[in-house]
Amino acid sequence: MSVGLVAFHYPKPEYRDELVQRVRRAAEVMATVPGCLAVDCWQEEATGAVVTTGKWESNGALTAALAVAAANVDFDYDERELRPRDVFNLSPV
Repeated sequence: MSVGLVAFHYPKPEYRDELVQRVRRAAEVMATVPGCLAVDCWQEEATGAVVTTGKWESNGALTAALAVAAANVDFDYDERELRPRDVFNLSPV
């Protein structure tokens, strides 16, 4: 069963461009992991949040993609963001 993930990131204004680069790089890395069906980056218009989305063949594929990204890209939450991320794990209905 496929799974999805949506994450809203709230960068401080001075770190916005850097965060966009970081999440785009993470998406590029995740896209190379077997089982990744789609990854993308968006902007939420009302808040300006940077939004990442992805779809994988399984939870195992998502877990593998997150591990590969964590090992290769700086995408830790820290003082560069205004508040913690909102992360939603999705499953089909």
